[in-house]
Amino acid sequence: MSGFAEDHTFQGDGWHFDYISFGEGDRPMLLLPGVGDGFRTAKGLALPFSLLYRTFARDFRVYVLSRREPLPKLWSTGDMAKDIACWMEAEGLEQADVVGVSQGGMIAQWLALLYPQRVRRLVLAVTAASPTPVMEQALSHWIRLARQRKFAAIMEDTARRSYTGAYQRQGVLQSRLVGRLMPPKEYERFLTLCHSCLTHSVSDRLWEITVPTLVLGGERDQVVGAQASLELARGIPHAKLHFYPGQSHGVYEQEMTDFNRRIKHFLLNP
Repeated sequence: MSGFAEDHTFQGDGWHFDYISFGEGDRPMLLLPGVGDGFRTAKGLALPFSLLYRTFARDFRVYVLSRREPLPKLWSTGDMAKDIACWMEAEGLEQADVVGVSQGGMIAQWLALLYPQRVRRLVLAVTAASPTPVMEQALSHWIRLARQRKFAAIMEDTARRSYTGAYQRQGVLQSRLVGRLMPPKEYERFLTLCHSCLTHSVSDRLWEITVPTLVLGGERDQVVGAQASLELARGIPHAKLHFYPGQSHGVYEQEMTDFNRRIKHFLLNP
């Protein structure tokens, strides 16, 4: 199997989604990103992702999956999990390790609930089983800004909530620049993803997730709240939990080396 970073498009019945693949390992790993997919899908990002997550390339065949297009206005995180299961069946992937970040973690929860036979091991990073007060405040603010078509303000606010310290200052400046130079063509897709987060609710079903699970959270998460990670770890039988002290929602970027190392160790060591 080729280890090259490649762009792909999966064709469903009247819909499609972009995804990328890289890595030379035989063990499939699915990486599900957050609501940023509403503004830009994985298309054209094969090389950058393969560099960011190169630590997995030797042992895994990594797939980064976007959401479907066209995206129905009312499309839940459970519906998105069904799209992934459809793709897995078409690709002949009987089982995979699943890493869900933020909204991707919500989709991953549904994948483990609806198709437990498809998930070998599960990583839920800076995500939630249901909306928290912190999450409702953050996403409601982004929804208001999106309706006003204020992309630069969304990007800047995301950086302020996601990062800490000097990394935050740099992130705010970069986000402000990107927001002004690269505005999206439309906002409906992003709005749909935000609404799907606010209607996501599996708190009463966490006990049904029986696959080995690692929960990664930021102690100062200003997007979903630290309590969200605690709920996941307490509700999922035998789940392991690691909190990053002083870190917020963007810990997967700010502490990328350790973040990826912990995931790799968990996936490869029973």
